[in-house]
Amino acid sequence: MSLASPTSLAAIPSPSNAVWQLGPIPIRAYALCILAGIVVACWVTERRLRQRGVAPGAVLDIAVWAVPAGIIGARIYHVITSPAQYFGTGGDPIRVLFIHEGGLGIWGAVAGGAVGAWVGARQLGIPFAVVADALAPGLPLAQAIGRLGNWFNNELYGGRTDLPWGLEIHRMDGGQALRDEAGQPILEEGLYHPTFAYELLWNVGVAAMVYLLDRKLRLGRGRAFALYVMGYTAGRFWIEMMRTDEANTILGVRLNVWTAGVVFLGALVYFLRVRGPREYLVPIGLPTAAPSSATSDVSQVDLSAKTAGAEQAVPEGYRVVSEEQFRHWQATGEAPAEAAESTEPSARASTGADTDASEDVSADGDPADPSSARPTDRDS
Repeated sequence: MSLASPTSLAAIPSPSNAVWQLGPIPIRAYALCILAGIVVACWVTERRLRQRGVAPGAVLDIAVWAVPAGIIGARIYHVITSPAQYFGTGGDPIRVLFIHEGGLGIWGAVAGGAVGAWVGARQLGIPFAVVADALAPGLPLAQAIGRLGNWFNNELYGGRTDLPWGLEIHRMDGGQALRDEAGQPILEEGLYHPTFAYELLWNVGVAAMVYLLDRKLRLGRGRAFALYVMGYTAGRFWIEMMRTDEANTILGVRLNVWTAGVVFLGALVYFLRVRGPREYLVPIGLPTAAPSSATSDVSQVDLSAKTAGAEQAVPEGYRVVSEEQFRHWQATGEAPAEAAESTEPSARASTGADTDASEDVSADGDPADPSSARPTDRDS
């Protein structure tokens, strides 16, 4: 790693290696960052789903669908918005499949991941809005960690700057910095805005904002996720305009700037128009559970536990209940009457909250949520 720029003593250095060889297998820093982000997002989502009554481990069943769908969606978005290198003059269509060479778009990742999460949630009988709201703080954290991969790749930087946090950029080829005759990594002249770092910090702020507002306002019906979308796109709008890498434009403005603006407006309309209390879930089709501590905000019913000679206990689905009913179930192990009577498969698709659910907002925060946690090479 080069530690100093020839133009300034105050600078952010960039790694000169982004790929390491483990025998014949390349280990890419960007891939490791994406995997770390996925792990963090899954951990946060698991905690938040359990606080709403979902059985432990459900997030893994959802991730099996969401992660591959997100990668496919990210690649499709990149190819659609940058078709020339694959289908233009001198392009090679087969390289559409070479994801390891880079080229993923966050908009496609979120859209594809949402489709995959919807499929996984439907199979488990969990309302999709509950999954989306549980994911809302974890997704920007995953994006923040993923941006570290852009630092390793020496990409996604802005224009020249003389600020103390200016970024050094190596001339890279195949994940390695080109070197001069003396064997030293070659740096581009000057320093550049570290737009990947701006977005990283912005995403951490978005995660904190969503967590705190969700804790205070007790958001439900997908509104926490809409809040994340608004926060992320607001930052992406101005950060995207600082980037200098090649991109498709409309009326002289980068495509992703237009996309950020449109998506922000859509999320804002959804957030303002949709109303309703936070959804809580109780399992359908299980024996009456033993009472758990009423003070715990995390589901203590181990729905994966096995009894002697019995198969693994898995709920047939879930029923949406009010917070009062959910607290009663936590304290006594007795399912609400509605859940006890609704064991037909149709109940698994229920997405509406109980009409008696309260929409009270506590200024002291969410008593049910005291311990909540508090992917793209070049992003098209």
